[in-house]
Amino acid sequence: MNVFNGASRWQPEALAILRIVTGLSFLAHGVIKLFGFPEGAQPGQQEIATLMGVGGVLETVGGVLIILGLFTRPTAFVLSGMMAVAYWMFHAPSSPYPAVNGGDAAILFCFIFLYLVTSGPGAWSLDGAKKR
Repeated sequence: MNVFNGASRWQPEALAILRIVTGLSFLAHGVIKLFGFPEGAQPGQQEIATLMGVGGVLETVGGVLIILGLFTRPTAFVLSGMMAVAYWMFHAPSSPYPAVNGGDAAILFCFIFLYLVTSGPGAWSLDGAKKR
């Protein structure tokens, strides 16, 4: 008997935990860019009318929507594209290796958001509550 046979029954909850933790981490990147919090975190507070400032707005608003599981699929679609652009525009030019160019997080965010586009929010979401 395989110890993991019954694990599938927890898939909706595990997906929700992945969604919430991803949203919290993404939100943290946006808060740095919009508010410079925590102090000393890179890249620090950015002007809203710059590419990094727009990224901060998308990270903040998108992070909150992902945490709540509200408009999950369209939000994840936009954020996945944003992370693909961020990787190729800011990370890849310095090196083809993600561990060298610092693009690991961008790649992971891109593909987690792409997964959320196809899977939906999982348990504990406002999208799910709207369906009921």
